Parts: sequence; C-alpha cells; structure tokens
Amino acid sequence: MPQMTVGLAMTLLIIGNVIAIFSDALIKTLSEDVAVYQFVFFRQFTAVLLLIPFCLKSSKKSLVDGLKWHAVRGHIWLLGAIFMVYSLNAMPLATANAIFYAAPLIMLPMAMMWFQEKLTVHSIGAGVFGFIGVLIVIRPTEIDWAATAAIVVAFTLAANNLLIRKLPKHQTVFQTLLLTNLVGMPASLGLAVFEGKPWDLAPMLTAAGSTLFILIYAGFCVMAYRSGEASKIASAEYSGLLGAVAVGLIWFDEIPDMGMAIGTAFIVLPLLWLAKVEAKNKRLTTQKNAEQEIDIILPKPILATNTTGS
Repeated sequence: MPQMTVGLAMTLLIIGNVIAIFSDALIKTLSEDVAVYQFVFFRQFTAVLLLIPFCLKSSKKSLVDGLKWHAVRGHIWLLGAIFMVYSLNAMPLATANAIFYAAPLIMLPMAMMWFQEKLTVHSIGAGVFGFIGVLIVIRPTEIDWAATAAIVVAFTLAANNLLIRKLPKHQTVFQTLLLTNLVGMPASLGLAVFEGKPWDLAPMLTAAGSTLFILIYAGFCVMAYRSGEASKIASAEYSGLLGAVAVGLIWFDEIPDMGMAIGTAFIVLPLLWLAKVEAKNKRLTTQKNAEQEIDIILPKPILATNTTGS
C-alpha cells in the first residue's frame, strides 16, 4: 500500500467515525434484557458472512499469515464489543462516545512505548485539548459501571488500532477484517453458551446493520493506521463526537447543552490545527529534500587559476 498523507489518513478516520455512530445507535436500540454475548456473537457471525465473498479468491497462505496478531486483535475487539453494549445501553449516546474518544489520547503513550514513536508538541497538544473537551462533555462527578465499561472500550480501540501495524502488509482490508472476526468467534460462542439465555434470533438484523457500519469504520482504520503515524492522526478520532451529538438529538431526543458545544469545540478545533501544521511540515520537508537532491546532482563549479603569471 502506498504511503498515505497525514491529511488523507485523518480524513478517512473522520468519515469512519461518523459512520460508526450509526452502529452505536443501533446497539442503543436494544432492550435492556438482551442477551449481550449472543448479540456480540451475531455481530461477528454476520461480519464473517459479509466478508467471505470478498476473500474467496485469497490463498490459504495469505489468510494464515500473521495469524497470531489477528488472534490478539480479534479477542481485544471482542472484549471491546461486549463492554460497548453495556455502556451504550446505560448512557446517552454522545456521553458514551465522548469516553470512547479518549482512545486517541491513550494511543499517544501506547505508540511511544510499543513502537518508540516520537511525540511532537503538536500531537500532544491536540490530544490533550481533545481530552479536555471529553471531560467538559461528560462532566464526571463519579465513575459508575457504565463509565468504566466505556473506558475499557477506549483502551481496546487504542490497542486494536496500534496493533494494525503488526499485521502483514500484503493482506487486504477485507482479509484483515474477516480474520479479526473469525478468530474471535469461538470465544464469543463459548460466552453465549455460558450466558445460559435462550437463543433469540430477533436481534440478528440489528446485529447485521451494526456490523455493516462498524466494518466500514474498521476498514478505514486499517487503511489509515497502516499508512500513517498513529501519534499524528489519532486526534481525528474525536470528530465522531459531532455525529454522536447529531444522531443522539435526532434519534433519541438527547438535547446537547452548552457544555457539549464547548467540549466539541475543544475537540474539533485542535484537530483542524493539527492537520494544518502537519501539512505545512510535510511541505517544508519535501522542499528541503528537493533542494538537497539538486545540490547533489549539480556539479560543483571549478575555480579557474591564473597560470600565466599576469
């Protein structure tokens, strides 16, 4: 995959996060007594059904490459999916998503520890201001079970996005998403059986719709994080909060207040500033490299010496 610009990677993340909100909204429509593990298994099952047609021509070797890291990501994804259902059923859509969007801030130290990424002042600043915006939105006075579940989701999102780099470069986005869901299905099926509730296929359609939206998001994440430095593009994840506010207002009558508006500004404005700074830095770097190449290519002038004695 060719190297992607920071701006394009951030654009993909913005679009992906807005689409992912509709997946969250469908989950929020579930009844409180839904069999959570069954629903998560249905999501993975429908994901595999949707993705198999795009992977039929893939060779066996291509699919088993990097299986260890697919297994790690698949089970982290499963953990996040379970806690996401709990948090969305108990919290307003925008509030839950505000906590989910702590993931980009969590990714900054993770990227430094796991991949020795150098954090720039700009990426740290955007992440910190974004997190301040999250705090303004949720105005936490106490941490309850739902908020804890949402924080767990944020950590799983951060880890999953960073571990994309461990996956084989030659695998397509469809192969990556198929394996992520496929390797987690035995565990989700086991949890569904352990749950002990009667099997109910009614949530299958909701699971399929939620899966479709989240697969689009996950595909954009794979493309973006595989091609760009996580510390430079992670702040784009915050943009989905705008979608959460809009969908929460239209679908669930969750009216945002002034705190939501101020928090959203803290999240979005640094994002736009970071994109502008990174574009400027890239332009200056390209210009500098071009000047260096010209210096190497052009022959050095030979100074003439006077040999006539005049």
